[in-house]
Amino acid sequence: MRVLKFGGTSVANADNIKLTLAIISQKAEKEPLAVVVSALSKVTDLLQLAASKAAQNDESFRDIVLEIEKKHLDTLKQLIPVSEQSALLSHIKRIINHLETLLDGCYLLGELSPRTSDTILSFGELLSSFIIAEALKQNLKSTSYKDSRELIKTNATYGKASVNFELSNALIQNYFKNNDTRVVLLPGFIAATEDGITTTLGRGGSDYTAAIFAGALAVDELEIWTDVNGMYTANPKIVKEAQPIATISYQEAMELSHFGAKVLYPPTIQPVLKKNIPIWIKNTFEPQAEGTLISNTVVATGTPVKGISHIDNITLITLEGSGMIGVAGSSKRLFEVLSNEKINVIFITQASSEHSICIGIQNSDAETAEIAINKAFEIEIAQHKVEPCIVEKNLCIIALVGENMKNHQGLSGRMFSTLGKNNVNIRAIAQGASERNISVVINERDVKKALNTLHENFFEENTKQLNLFVMGVGNVGEKFIEQIHQQKKFLKENLKINLRIIAVSNSRNMHFDEEGMSLKDWPSLIVNGEVSNPKAFVNRVKELNLRNSIFVDITANESVSKLYEQFLRQNVAVVTCNKIACSSAYANYQHLKKLSRKYNAPFLFETNVGAGLPIIDTVKNLIASGDKVHKIQAVLSGSLNFIFNNFNENNPFDEVVKEAGIQGFTEPDPKIDLSGIDVARKILILIRESGYQMEIEDIENLSFLPDECMKTNNNDDFFKSLLKNASHFEQLLKEANEKESRLKFVAQFENGKANVGLQCIAKDHPFYNLEGKDNIVLFYTDRYVDQPLLIKGAGAGAAVTASGIFADVIRIGNV
Repeated sequence: MRVLKFGGTSVANADNIKLTLAIISQKAEKEPLAVVVSALSKVTDLLQLAASKAAQNDESFRDIVLEIEKKHLDTLKQLIPVSEQSALLSHIKRIINHLETLLDGCYLLGELSPRTSDTILSFGELLSSFIIAEALKQNLKSTSYKDSRELIKTNATYGKASVNFELSNALIQNYFKNNDTRVVLLPGFIAATEDGITTTLGRGGSDYTAAIFAGALAVDELEIWTDVNGMYTANPKIVKEAQPIATISYQEAMELSHFGAKVLYPPTIQPVLKKNIPIWIKNTFEPQAEGTLISNTVVATGTPVKGISHIDNITLITLEGSGMIGVAGSSKRLFEVLSNEKINVIFITQASSEHSICIGIQNSDAETAEIAINKAFEIEIAQHKVEPCIVEKNLCIIALVGENMKNHQGLSGRMFSTLGKNNVNIRAIAQGASERNISVVINERDVKKALNTLHENFFEENTKQLNLFVMGVGNVGEKFIEQIHQQKKFLKENLKINLRIIAVSNSRNMHFDEEGMSLKDWPSLIVNGEVSNPKAFVNRVKELNLRNSIFVDITANESVSKLYEQFLRQNVAVVTCNKIACSSAYANYQHLKKLSRKYNAPFLFETNVGAGLPIIDTVKNLIASGDKVHKIQAVLSGSLNFIFNNFNENNPFDEVVKEAGIQGFTEPDPKIDLSGIDVARKILILIRESGYQMEIEDIENLSFLPDECMKTNNNDDFFKSLLKNASHFEQLLKEANEKESRLKFVAQFENGKANVGLQCIAKDHPFYNLEGKDNIVLFYTDRYVDQPLLIKGAGAGAAVTASGIFADVIRIGNV
């Protein structure tokens, strides 16, 4: 014999019930069945709401009753032939009339007792089981209906009654011994006292009902049919990568179900555990799916962790004080107070110093608990031996569960490290001696991030998901997204990095997609996006609170650079080609660096100097290894190098500058490049990364531009001024040619002083043959004295800059 239980979603409507009936009919061909069903989906909630409104003298409860009646009548009409409906519809209406009478009583009295509440809530299962039994009889004549209240007997603790197993088992066994039908249809959730008063077994109690029957009848297997393919490694609604668990032990299942795995009601395990009856969790909508087998067998898997679960709406209450140290009975008094108030303690931890006890309870019990505890310890509080209890609400418990966890070292450290790297603060920790469960309390807003981060670490073959928020999608931004699209598959397969672009923004519009944007049509998404707003952008990133979040700044905008602090404080990494932040006041540069370390949020800006060249990373490695930089000589502007390499008698200066802009080598405002400020910022960043303190004002800028060019306010006027002063630039070229030299815009640092300016470079200098848009940097250090360390390569262009940004993103993924 076998017991089957079908939950609310499996019997939500006539279509779902037809699927349920097909499963029952198929199973009944092989062996006798006891089938337990829940109320139709959401009906128990409607009953509870109607009862509450009636007790509050709110006549809208009658509308709810009509909704419940319609839902059941419609379902019956779709399942039963018209010729047989009349008597059944009358029966449903009689039950509804009885329900309305009870609610009228609540309305007139203005109260709702626990006993009355149980009776009202029982109507959901009574209605659904009657309809399903009648529908099953249409194709399977050997079907009988039995009211579970006649077989399961409990005490009078309404809301969550305790079962009298000795009496209930005897009644169940006697009934089934004398029953000869193939299928017995039973309502779940409900029971009765020995006097016949209706009780309930707690929300989710239909699972428990099925387990009670399974245990009493010692069946071969218990099947729980629901709307998912078994128990999952995490809540699939929160963790998209969650996987079904094929096999799991009773103990593991109990831990997971206690910690919020909604597939199974926690007490379900107990009646079948003693008799070693396996439980199958199956999907009504995919009956061929394997599901999850819960048994006494522990099956080793690739990871010692079987699942990650959580409980929402938790409050931590801490009782502490020197008056508790060495005083026997303090814990007893605390838990006795809570017991008297019927408050369930979900989480417990105590410092070995005995200075404090910390407990976790439901948010709804927090106020009652605080008042009761402070009253119980009021003498000690008055004597300042104990502090008034500390109450912290809106928390959540995260639990790692696994039978084999006790055989693996370092799991708790791995858990804490994983959460710490994503700035998830742990408020309390608990681990039992069995080591089957490691529980931590965190802020409720971090739940999604924590679950996904832990699942990624323990179940996803070390694949790391990076969530990118990109601001600035011009030439460089476009190339950056194109490169991600091209390399996405390679990164996932070879580097175990899963890149997702969650948001893009330009100066006009922005678009967010929590599941990751389609990189094929991102331009149309941003065109049709919402109006761009930097403050709203930051707030959305905070609200999403995704793991491994990276803000990518591909602008040259000062206001955008001022957002970095907000991101770093939220543990959001910053990758930028925008030089403004790192060349701003030294105090701000240092502040951002400190925030990066404090909040474990990488702050990378390799493309600030040399586009895609590994210049800053090289400096960092030199300094980290104990070397000291004494002198820097560099050509750091790919745009200026391109301009002076192409400027000759046949190519006027203003035309070459325009061409540089067309090819994407200059900033949108070319005066930034030609004025030398861009190069000054770059050398300043290198000086700071080399360990020196300097401000931008300390760098001497030997500008080659006439004052008239510098005083222009827009690009058109700037280019006109370049043309007007053509003779000035021609004279610079003539002087260089006469010296058999080439013009290069050079940045220098030595003996604590720095300058940038146009120089005539002789043929024997390393800078002379620097072609195209290339950059070159010479580092003179303790180790590189006679021959400098030389870095050379393309230093401008959308593609190389994008690749430098991309490299920084990958660097974060490899941390």
